[in-house]
Amino acid sequence: MKIGIIKEGKVPSDKRVPLSPNQCKQINAEYSDVEIVVQSSDIRCFTDKQYESVGIKVVDDIDDCDVILGVKEVPKNMLINNKTFFFFSHTIKKQPYNADLLRKVLEKNIHLVDYECLTNTKGRRLIGFGRYAGVVGAYNGFLTYGERFNQFKLKPAYQCDDRKEMESELDRLPKLNIKVLLTGTGRVSKGAREILDYLKYKEVSPNDFMNKSFDYPVYSNPDIEDLYELKTGGFSTKQDYYNNPEKFYCKLNTYLSQTDMLITGHVWSPKYPKILSNEDLRNPSNKMKVIADITCDIDDPIACTIRPCIIGEPYFEYDFIQEKEVATASQNTVSVMSVDNLPCELPKDASEDFGNEYIQHILPALTQGDKDEIIKRASITKNGKLTDLFAYLTDYVS
Repeated sequence: MKIGIIKEGKVPSDKRVPLSPNQCKQINAEYSDVEIVVQSSDIRCFTDKQYESVGIKVVDDIDDCDVILGVKEVPKNMLINNKTFFFFSHTIKKQPYNADLLRKVLEKNIHLVDYECLTNTKGRRLIGFGRYAGVVGAYNGFLTYGERFNQFKLKPAYQCDDRKEMESELDRLPKLNIKVLLTGTGRVSKGAREILDYLKYKEVSPNDFMNKSFDYPVYSNPDIEDLYELKTGGFSTKQDYYNNPEKFYCKLNTYLSQTDMLITGHVWSPKYPKILSNEDLRNPSNKMKVIADITCDIDDPIACTIRPCIIGEPYFEYDFIQEKEVATASQNTVSVMSVDNLPCELPKDASEDFGNEYIQHILPALTQGDKDEIIKRASITKNGKLTDLFAYLTDYVS
């Protein structure tokens, strides 16, 4: 099997890679029947020379590869007939801007495997960039906090060479006796926890968060039963919440009187309850002035997240009285960090983390037989057709 790493062609450009030079070297050493080549690129976080220095061939043409790995959507003019492609296609939710891409994939008889759909037999995702979205998002939360209150300045993560340099910036933080509320329990939330733990913030229970004062910084990560309640009162079970979310409402607003910074790491879709309204923000008891909205679901679950931010300008001021973005912070504003491509700020670290998961969970299924149907479940197209699992996309591509 010959595997090619394609040059990222989407604009704006993305510096991340599916496999680092050392990971390619590792695969070549451990899999005698696999060869990896890399298409020449001047935008990657790892240079052509870094791949060549560990014995990986850098080529201009990957037409002779069996499997092609990318990160973002592959432009239509870079797709190659009759190949297996792995990338984030952003089609499974019928995203209108990628319907043409999926049509072209079908036309070219491509076997498309979407990273987002690679799961184990229990349905848990096996690979993704969520951890580093959480890491960088939490860091950006503190960057925003420092600038909001004019207390300190952090070097933006994208200007740091790697995570180690970013963490050296955190070492300079003054002591902040604040309370941070973190939502979610998945990859994003765990990544954010890594920053809070690095800063030695102490985790406390939701009850203590609400009812106790501390002379040191703390954070709390409430579970579903702490954040949601039946409209009829009380809480039933997590499974009931997942199956019947319309029966519940979110009570995150009850935490705002004790929250200095909110970091979001939850998963949300339109079937779930709204999380934070303008009315919640206007409540006189609300003391939250900074939100690092890593989830960045625009203008829906969290009222103040009205747009995504770019990496160079990671936050904006939202006036919850006027319900619009304003130029300067005031008592009536919350500073909203809403960058929607956070892992791109630490592309080397994020790529290596992603590559480790690919080697551990996906490569064996690709090269030694897909006995757990990991790749089968993530295959959107094959043999010029939508697979059975993704037949619901038929009207989307018609």
